[in-house]
Amino acid sequence: MTGIDGCLAEAMAIPGARGVSLVDWTSGLTLGTAGSGPEHDHEGAAAAAAELARLAFENGAFTHAAPEAGPVEELIVTARGSYHLIRFVATSFDSSVFLYLWLDRAEANLAVALFRLKDLASRLVPA
Repeated sequence: MTGIDGCLAEAMAIPGARGVSLVDWTSGLTLGTAGSGPEHDHEGAAAAAAELARLAFENGAFTHAAPEAGPVEELIVTARGSYHLIRFVATSFDSSVFLYLWLDRAEANLAVALFRLKDLASRLVPA
């Protein structure tokens, strides 16, 4: 199990990482941050990401289309100069948190970032 601060520090080591937050998607509040937030505003970015996460997680088109696949695991938003990754943290209890990673598109490798973020999310809570 990795603590929040350790998890965020490891996420900042992902190539191209500009900022990372652990966010509660029901409230939009950050539980921890590292680096910089888009437009230098972790709280604003967390609230916007939480809105997007809530829409995807609660939308039956995504969660019920393939019930055997389970709930939404991650979201990827691409913008001209950046990637925004949302990785839901799976727990044995009803979790409502996700890791939000903001990457510089010119420096990042999307596949590597997704793989590393998945690993970090799995180590954030005990199995």
